[in-house]
Amino acid sequence: MRKVAHILRKTALLAALALAAPLAGGVSAHAQGMAAPKLGNSGGKLPGDKLLVEAGELIYDNDHNTVTARGNAELHFGPRTLQADSVRYDRGTGRVFAEGNVRLTEADGGVVTGERMELSDDFKTGFIDAFRGQQTVERRTETVRTRFSAPRAERLNGEQTSFEAGSYTACEPCKDNPETPPLWQIRAKKIIHDDETHTIYFDDSTLEIAGIPVAYLPYFEAADPTVRRKTGFLTPRFISTTALGRGVSLPYFINLAPNYDLTITPTLLSRQGVLGQAEFRQRIDNGFYNIRLSGISQTTPSAFLPSPLGAGERDFRGSVESQGRFYINDRWRTGWDLVGVTDKWFLDNYRIRNQNITTDYFREATSTAYLVGQGDRSWFEARGYYFKGLSSFDWQKQQPIVAPVIDYDKRINGPAEIGGEVRFQANITSLTRETTQFQGLPRTSSYLFSPSVNGVSFPLYQTCTVFQRGLCSIDGLAGTNTRASAELSWRRSFIDEWGQKFTPFTYLRTDAFFTNPSFSGYQNDLAPQVAKIDDGFAGRVMPAVGLDYRYPFVANFGALGVHTLEPIGQIIARPSETRIGRLPNEDAQSLVFDDTSLFEWDKFSGYDRAEGGVRTNLGGQYSVVTPSGWYTNIMFGESIQLAGVNSFRRGDIANVGLNSGLETRRSDFVGRFQVSPNQNITFITRARFDQSDFHVARLETGATARFAPFLPLTVSAFYSYYEAQPLLGYSHYREGVTATATYNITPNWFVSGSLLVDLTHYLDVRNTYTDALSAYLSNPIGTVPTYQNPGRFYLSGASFGGGYQDECTTVSLNYINSPIATATGVRERNQTVLLRVELKTLGEADLRQNVGTATTADGIATVR
Repeated sequence: MRKVAHILRKTALLAALALAAPLAGGVSAHAQGMAAPKLGNSGGKLPGDKLLVEAGELIYDNDHNTVTARGNAELHFGPRTLQADSVRYDRGTGRVFAEGNVRLTEADGGVVTGERMELSDDFKTGFIDAFRGQQTVERRTETVRTRFSAPRAERLNGEQTSFEAGSYTACEPCKDNPETPPLWQIRAKKIIHDDETHTIYFDDSTLEIAGIPVAYLPYFEAADPTVRRKTGFLTPRFISTTALGRGVSLPYFINLAPNYDLTITPTLLSRQGVLGQAEFRQRIDNGFYNIRLSGISQTTPSAFLPSPLGAGERDFRGSVESQGRFYINDRWRTGWDLVGVTDKWFLDNYRIRNQNITTDYFREATSTAYLVGQGDRSWFEARGYYFKGLSSFDWQKQQPIVAPVIDYDKRINGPAEIGGEVRFQANITSLTRETTQFQGLPRTSSYLFSPSVNGVSFPLYQTCTVFQRGLCSIDGLAGTNTRASAELSWRRSFIDEWGQKFTPFTYLRTDAFFTNPSFSGYQNDLAPQVAKIDDGFAGRVMPAVGLDYRYPFVANFGALGVHTLEPIGQIIARPSETRIGRLPNEDAQSLVFDDTSLFEWDKFSGYDRAEGGVRTNLGGQYSVVTPSGWYTNIMFGESIQLAGVNSFRRGDIANVGLNSGLETRRSDFVGRFQVSPNQNITFITRARFDQSDFHVARLETGATARFAPFLPLTVSAFYSYYEAQPLLGYSHYREGVTATATYNITPNWFVSGSLLVDLTHYLDVRNTYTDALSAYLSNPIGTVPTYQNPGRFYLSGASFGGGYQDECTTVSLNYINSPIATATGVRERNQTVLLRVELKTLGEADLRQNVGTATTADGIATVR
């Protein structure tokens, strides 16, 4: 044996050159590295592939036809790298034997470690003892690492790796004790990782949580982290309800192409048969769209209430949903959100979720299609809406179809002669409604009709007891109403040498109404008894000129901060608003007079109303900003009608303006007090005080705080009080408290909760009892109503939960107690426990279970 030792440090290139002649016919050395032995096309090598070697020592054994690299040996073949304490290459068999801290890095960045490896000369095939493998995938929002381990593994052509008695996990090893079992892992008799199909196969496997077996799976497969889309089964979902029975959903995902796919989800239900669902998704160059179909031919329709309380007479029930988003260019986009159902209970009964459905108190699905354009200083939007009520108490004939709604907003610099800013706004809105929506004043227990099922009465569709002005209002008028509005405005600010700021402004508002009310069918013919409504064309012109004046006094007290006292005055001159109460009001019903609207030119929230008359808005604010970050702001003011008709004194057909605090010549006082000791804590109070005796008419106060980094806690709490507004349907005051909190026990463990406490619910219960008792006394049929006091503090809604989250696992358990309005017209609590588990790279599962007992359920015959 002849031994030649060279210390090559970084490379073995000089030794390879010196020994080029003796290696003729075996491994030929070049200045660019050590060429791989020529074995034809075996092993998948290509001509020109070269084996580059770095080591502290090279040993050539011509007798046994081997080459050994020792001392931090590092071999490179194409994109693969092999590192070990010692590597021996057998030129006769083309095998590579690596021992001691062996590390193989794949072309995709994956890392394999072991105590000993026996590989082919291209590192694609062989055996690995004490196998440890890691695969790293970079995604847009995260880095995913998965790990394999086994006493022995076999590589086949670089395309498959087989592990005997192997384990798999996506969890990081414990830093303090790496031998501790990960939070979760799959142990299997055999695991096969196919790099060509990017699939991991598990045979005779067990899921372990913290080293404890919790579930046995005879066989399953999953895509590896490099795959975001792969044909196969998804995580099943289990269902258990009285009306549906017990069942399971088994989604099957079909990857049709890189840019479109199909998911088919059959759900087997013991009481209703098979619910079929299919969702098609496609992404195109400038956007995406999807379509989801759901349907079932029910085997037990009697599990649901009969019409109009449920779909008890229907055999087939289903829905169609679709969403689209398309970017035409940098400035224009279009799209849609559509929901269509055979009946309004279907989605809720079968627990089909849709992001376009609101569930707070009322259930409603909103379908819309739109076109939006945005310029440097302009905005265009055209939309159409269809609203679908999804609860028994919703009368679809009262829901409007709104199309189109067109908005345009453009701002430009004013002409050189006057400067400032010129703004043009335009709106066109058209809607159609089949049935007028009446509201009793105050809210009454009168309903259009009350069907009974099994002796239980279900009052539906609230209406007025007496149809006359002051006792009844119209929230929505039947017929077709179209309005076109345009407003041109100008304003410019001037600051004089004393620091006074003057902002003159002017605007011209025009509105054209085309009203075609319907006075036939249902209760539509009673609308003229409540209000005198225009029929045909009506116009309105509202010119205005005004001045906004501010004079900030600023003082810098150094460490005590910058103090600013700013008196504010505003005056607006306009003619009186015309045709109050003779025109529909659909988009200006939300009127809240507070600090945010005090200095608005027009305090109405929409185009259907236009504030008129000569009015001045007076107030001031005081603020403090310190170098330490302390911020305080106090604001106070009122609005005064100087001349003309007060737009808020005369209520329209929906009584908007009355009980608002603006209906008297001198309005109520409004104020704001805010303190922020730093950017993480804010206390804020908003209030409206009655002008006559200064009692509180409206109050909102609360605080938000984020105590990090000193305490991992985020909290918010707010108290609200609103006095009675009988002319808007609220016969008594409303009062409540909301609170939320999230506490991170550790960087991984957290708890959270929220509360909604209704402090005046007992008044609603008392009124309902009084009405029911009066009805019984006038017609003593059935049982005598009983009164049950719910107490002063009524927990209207709550949620509590907690969970754990790290790089590989998310587990959360939540209890949700949400208020619901039922077909009987009373509020109840929908109590749900939701468990969600996600094992990264394997999938997620959730279990949702209703708890407690409800008196009623929307559309369902019996509830337990």
